[in-house]
Amino acid sequence: MRNFILFQVLLIGLSTAFSACGENKKVAEVKSGDTVVAVDPSLFLTKGGKLKITTVDCTLSDGTITTCYQIISNSTPTDHEMGPWCPDNITDGEEAGGIWLEDGEVHDVDGAFIQNMAKFYNDDTWLMYDSDGNIYTTDSKEDCANAANPNVGAEYENFCVECLPSYVEEITQTYLIPTTPVRQNSAISFGGPPGRGSRGPSQRGVAFNGVVFDAPAPTNAILGAYTLAPFDDAGGHINLHAGYHYHAATGVSTKIVQVDGHAPMIGYALDGHGIFARLDGTGKEATDLDDCRGHYDATRGYHYHVDAAGKNNFINCLGGAYAI
Repeated sequence: MRNFILFQVLLIGLSTAFSACGENKKVAEVKSGDTVVAVDPSLFLTKGGKLKITTVDCTLSDGTITTCYQIISNSTPTDHEMGPWCPDNITDGEEAGGIWLEDGEVHDVDGAFIQNMAKFYNDDTWLMYDSDGNIYTTDSKEDCANAANPNVGAEYENFCVECLPSYVEEITQTYLIPTTPVRQNSAISFGGPPGRGSRGPSQRGVAFNGVVFDAPAPTNAILGAYTLAPFDDAGGHINLHAGYHYHAATGVSTKIVQVDGHAPMIGYALDGHGIFARLDGTGKEATDLDDCRGHYDATRGYHYHVDAAGKNNFINCLGGAYAI
């Protein structure tokens, strides 16, 4: 049964990948005289040395030769704590665990959530705790690596996967963002890792604390192996290759308030356009977003608004050229 579930997950993933490559997403029209807002490197939290920014020469995906900001980050946020992810016991409250994203909703991973997973997923295989209510949780770097393996062994079935910051202290990530965005008339679809035929980058952008806005988490594959890899309240978790990274914008990381009541800014996309929160100061969402979740105004130029946190998504495509 477990192998059948994983096979279904693989088929769904391949189907999604092929359909994404064939999508013809539309982006807001580029007009002569549109305001173009350059990236402001001073917004990044470089104090403390965990995030470094330099200017380098680069070439963009449309052939433009320009300059980019090279961001080197150890993926350790300085504006909030990381974790917790897995509660210890089914009696624990929401403060002891993180969150899970399912069907567009954000769920607290507290003890009750773990206790009721069989009912939640209508599958009696789920039983992530012992007779004393203690939750089975990975507790070593080796367990983290094994449980996050695409071919995860049955011995990790019904484990809550918790990879800790101490496992990735030596990891750094490098990102390139054009110093001035270059709009495109056609949307650029996101793809997979370099060298796998992707049409664009897989990552979406970078928060002001240097943590990447990553592609959607493979929640179906995680659940298909009867594991759970929660996100913390900031929408982030850790793997041994990517370090700490975000899969949802929950409003925890640094926000730049807009004086006109527009939604606050939370980072930059990989094409240099700003990424903003979903809702404005009155709690309303923009109604004129294009297929990438972007639109234009004269103050901020072209920019994006993130998706709802429960969607396991930030933006859908790029409206500008990215560094190659």
